[in-house]
Amino acid sequence: MAKAAIDVDAVPDDDEFRGTHHVYEPYRAGLPRNFRAYFRELWRRREFMNELTSANVRAKQLDTVLGRLWSIINPLLMGLVYFLLVSILARGGTTEHYFVYLIAGLFVFDVLENSMKDGVRSITSAGKMVTNTAFPKALLPLASVRGALYELWPSLIVLIVAALVFGVRPSWTWLYCIPVLILLTIFAAGMAMLVATMQVYFRDTKSFLPYFLRLWFFASPVLWTANLLPDQAKFLTYINPMFDVISTFSYAFVYGQAPAPIVWAVMAGWALLSILVGGYVFLSRERDFAVRL
Repeated sequence: MAKAAIDVDAVPDDDEFRGTHHVYEPYRAGLPRNFRAYFRELWRRREFMNELTSANVRAKQLDTVLGRLWSIINPLLMGLVYFLLVSILARGGTTEHYFVYLIAGLFVFDVLENSMKDGVRSITSAGKMVTNTAFPKALLPLASVRGALYELWPSLIVLIVAALVFGVRPSWTWLYCIPVLILLTIFAAGMAMLVATMQVYFRDTKSFLPYFLRLWFFASPVLWTANLLPDQAKFLTYINPMFDVISTFSYAFVYGQAPAPIVWAVMAGWALLSILVGGYVFLSRERDFAVRL
C-alpha cells in the first residue's frame, strides 16, 4: 500500500507535532518513534491540558444548581447514606471515628472513579480534535486525571474540618497522605489511558465501567476497615490495587498509623504496573484513533 501524502515536506522525526505539513503513512501499531520528542511536546502543551481540565470541570458544574459545591456535597451525602446503612446493619458496632474514616476513603476512591469515568470518553468525545489536530493524545486522559485532582482539594479541606469536629487529633502521619496521593495519581493516569483506549475499540466500555467501579468500591476498605476483613476474603489484599492506597491514607489520617515499608513497595508496584500497561496500550494504538473515530 503506497503512502498517501498531502505534501512533500516531511516533518522532522524529532518534532513531528509542530510542522504545518504532514505526511500520513499507512497505519502500523507501535510506540512513538521518538519518546523524547513526544514527552517534550506533552510538556509544551501543558497549558492546553490545564484549559481543557478547567473546561471539563466547568461543564460538569453547569449541570447542577450548587455548581462547585456538588463535588464536595455529593461524597458527603453518600458518606452519610453509607454511615447510616452500616451503622444500622452493624447495630452501632462500627469502629472509632468511623464517619471520618468513611469519607476519607470516599474522597480517595473518587479520584480513581472520576479519572476513569471522564477518561473513558476523553478520546471518543474529542473526535474532531483527534482527527484534525496533531498533538499528543495522552493529554486528553491526563486532563481527566487532573480534573479529578482539581475536585479533590476542596474535599480535603472538608475532611480536615470533619476530623477536627469528630475528635480526630492532627498528627504528623498526615504527611503520609501526600505520597499516597502521588502514587494514586500515577495509578489513575494509567487506568484512564487504558479505559480511553478500550472505549475507542469497544464502545460498550463506558456502559460497563460504572458497574465495574461499583464492585471495585465494595471490594475496597471504604465501608469496612482492613482488620475486619474475614479470612475467606483475604485474597482482596493481593488482587485489589486500591486496598493499600485507601487503607494507608485512612489509617494515617484517622488513626495516626504509619504504613510498613512493604506497603509502600506494593503501592508503588501497582502504580508502576498501571502506568506502564496503560501507557503502552494507549501510545501503541494512538495513531489508530483517528481511523477508528
